[in-house]
Parts: sequence; C-alpha cells; structure tokens
Amino acid sequence: MSRPIPCGLASREGKPDQSDLASTLEEITNLELDHVELPAYAYDLVIGGRVLPARLRDLREACRGRTHGFTVHGPLSINFMGPPAHLASFDAAARAFVEISAAIGAHHLVVHAGMVQASELGQIEDSYARQRAHLAKLGDVAGDHGVTVCVENLFDWAPYVATPGLVRLAREIEAIGHEAIRATFDFSHGLIHATQHGYDFLAEAEALAPYSNHLHLHDSFGLPDLPWVYTVAEADATGMGDLHLPVGWGGVPWDALGARCRFPQRVIAIHELAFQFFRDREEALAGARRFAASLRTAEP
Repeated sequence: MSRPIPCGLASREGKPDQSDLASTLEEITNLELDHVELPAYAYDLVIGGRVLPARLRDLREACRGRTHGFTVHGPLSINFMGPPAHLASFDAAARAFVEISAAIGAHHLVVHAGMVQASELGQIEDSYARQRAHLAKLGDVAGDHGVTVCVENLFDWAPYVATPGLVRLAREIEAIGHEAIRATFDFSHGLIHATQHGYDFLAEAEALAPYSNHLHLHDSFGLPDLPWVYTVAEADATGMGDLHLPVGWGGVPWDALGARCRFPQRVIAIHELAFQFFRDREEALAGARRFAASLRTAEP
C-alpha cells in the first residue's frame, strides 16, 4: 500500500562559509517540511577531498534540533564519465560528501550523472563502464555510512554533448546493482533532454521511476537554454531553459507523470526553486505536495 511521499524544499545556497546557514534554515522553518535539501556543493566543507572538521561542526550545529530531516546535494562537477585523470579527485570528493551526509543524518546524497564532450563520444561506452565502476565503489562507502547515493539525470549543455537519458540511466542503475546507488529523477531535466533528443518523455519516465528514490520537482517548458541571456529574467520571459519555476507554472506534464509512473516506497520529493522565485515558496510547495500526493509507490 502506498504511503504519503515526504516532500521538502531545497534551501537557498547562502554564503560559502555557512555564516548565514542558520538564518537560511529559519526562513523556511514555518513551512512544515519533511526534509530540507542542503546545497552543500556551495559550502566550503571539503578541501582536496578532505572534510574540514571545524566547518562540519558548524554544519552540524546549524542542523541540530530541526523538526525536518535533511538531504544533501553534492558537488555538481563530479563527473564519473569524465577524463580518467580526474576520477581520483572525484572519488575523494564524493566520499567526503558521504561522510558529511552521514554526520547530519541525511540518508540521501545527490550527485549528477556523467557527461561527455564531443571528443569523447567515440569512447562513450568506456565512459559508462568507468561510471559504473566508480559508483559501485562509492556505493560501498555510502552503504557503510547509511547513505544512499542518488544519481540525477541531466540534459545536454555546452561543452557537453551527451549524458544518460532516462532509460539509459535506469539501465545503468540496474547494471550497477547496488542498493546504495539509486536515481534522482529531475522531471524538468528529463523533459528538456527528451526535447533535445526527440524521445517519448512519459515512456522513458515510466522506466526510470522504479529506480528513483529521490525526486527533484520544479517546472519548465522542456526547452533547451538560449545560447546567451543578459539577465535570468530574459530566460524566464522566453520560457527557455532549466528555469526552476514553481510546480504548475510551466509545461511539465505532472498529471500524466502521476498516472504513468510508480516509485519506490522510500522515495523523497524535493522542490528545487530558483532564487528569484523563493518569495513564491508557499505556492510552489502546494503544487509539489499535490503532485507528491498523486504518486503511487511500489518496490521495483
């Protein structure tokens, strides 16, 4: 039987030294959130793969005593499909963020799926194999810490020309076969990627959903970014790009997703909201909660 899906909000990035983290969390304390996702990629917590003990103490203190749980978004630049010369550094950084997640009781750590540049397309299957191997090793570390690493689907943006689509990411998670390696399904990213590659978004969404322990909710019109804008408001005006709008403001087919997809029992939904729409967070959360309430869950 399905249970209500926990729903939360990603906090603002704030200052890298975390000096405003407590106040950032206070501004959303009245929203009755199940979880807050920390944009820990923006905090100076790790240097060269080593966790800074004093900064981690600050993070734990800011998180202590909250009425909600936490999830953690790790560094966006970790790319296990990238050049082999970078992988040791990515491994060390990812392990450090597993430790950080465990230290604050966050059971989900979000990392991005891999990406390749045009010069790497000829060896893309080797890149996928490297990603599987490194994620499997990270899964061992995460499992020992009680953390699930949730790999987020992306879309193509320069200089990257390829990243796993929804079906391919599902196949990769299945091939890794590690209970501590699951998916983060970002619906807006998936719709943009489907537009870029011309596939059936809802059919591929149905394939990824059973592997998606973590959901990123935000709206867009499923259109790739403009080559250049002077202000973020210009992208909003055209409806082009990964806009991180409140749920219901764009063109993501939320009702159809709810009807087609079935998710794991342990799924958590997080609304990621653009800075300029943070004033609309209550409306955004209302939309996110309506969508989360429509979802069906079942073990894959």
